[in-house]
Amino acid sequence: MGTQNLPKGVRYNKGSYEARKVVNGVSICMHNKDLNVLLEEFESAIKAAMNNVDYRIKHITLDEWFDEWFETIKKHDLKETSIPVRKRLYKRTFGFFIGKHLVSELMPMDIQKAINAMITAEIATSSIMDAKGMLHECLDAAIGNRLLPTNPCLGVVVPKEYKGTAEEIFLLEDEEELFLKDMENSWYSELFQFMFLTGVRVGELGGLMWSDIDFKNEMIHIKQSLSCNYGDGEKNMGIVPPKTACSVRDIPFMGNMREILLAQKDKVDALKRRLGKRWRAVDMPDLVFVTSMGSPCTRYIVAKEINKAVKRINEEAAIIAIQNNQTPAEAIRKFHPHSIRHTFATRCAESGMDMKVAQLLLGHSNISITLTVYTHVSQKKMLAETAKLFRKNVDGQDESTPTAEVVTPITAKSHF
Repeated sequence: MGTQNLPKGVRYNKGSYEARKVVNGVSICMHNKDLNVLLEEFESAIKAAMNNVDYRIKHITLDEWFDEWFETIKKHDLKETSIPVRKRLYKRTFGFFIGKHLVSELMPMDIQKAINAMITAEIATSSIMDAKGMLHECLDAAIGNRLLPTNPCLGVVVPKEYKGTAEEIFLLEDEEELFLKDMENSWYSELFQFMFLTGVRVGELGGLMWSDIDFKNEMIHIKQSLSCNYGDGEKNMGIVPPKTACSVRDIPFMGNMREILLAQKDKVDALKRRLGKRWRAVDMPDLVFVTSMGSPCTRYIVAKEINKAVKRINEEAAIIAIQNNQTPAEAIRKFHPHSIRHTFATRCAESGMDMKVAQLLLGHSNISITLTVYTHVSQKKMLAETAKLFRKNVDGQDESTPTAEVVTPITAKSHF
């Protein structure tokens, strides 16, 4: 039989015949180099799918089930801009490593091996944790649809021994001070001071409007985000709702925030006058933070400026070390824009701030995120706290009992 006269649902592809059909919600896909064998097996599979519900249970792959679950359930719980992001997360994690496995045969060891492979491939632990949570949801739905008796994600762990990514680190006080000092004469000086004083997400920073700044009551209203993505080869940018409902929040002016914002306002107004028709953010004229050409500040722009500053600081430190006959050492670690958010949360914890307040400032939907994901403990803080265990006062009484402490107000240089 020639390739021009193949039955419906059958095609010739790369030296082999492929047959596809959906029967009673069951996706059948078969391959064979021998057309007659394929047609015979294909017909049997169709009959089995029509007469036997168990066919779906036995033959659906993780990729197929994920796609069905995501389109039917998950995507309706996401904002539009998050849908492609979540799909990509699955495809580069569990989809890549075990997507072709049959759901009915998935075991905890399969998922654990996939996670171990991701660690080896240096996929960020935060991404693995996120993907594991989504997979758990997906397989819970599989149980409800009788594809599985139990969830194979149970008992699976993401190893704690890993090299933290640039996104997951927080800056030590010395590193933060070095960075902000280096940025003092930069166009983006106020932008980074604002980020360190508020812990806002990069999208929230980029979408902030002057109409969101209440100078009278000294309050910053976070209620939208700048979205930048690519589709069909084109760059799409616009203002969208924030990440979650809890992301809509008010952040009070802290430290020298008023001075920072007023300086930024003067700078942006002067830039608008100077650029005139060359001002690029014509559709978003009210943006607080823009580039030196009036474009919106995207994650790419912020990351680029961070990388340039880190390189500059470390090069200068290396020159000084060589001049003093010392071995050059890294003065500041590489970090990601999101690391500034981790840094803010860490400073909150170090200052003794109530974590419920920190949760509200950061816009987390669950306080466990604030406590376990964004809060780090610096070595300096750890030593200070452990020293309290055996501290004695002059009368020999144990001073380990916690006493009320005065939290130092946030300043421009060090937050707490």
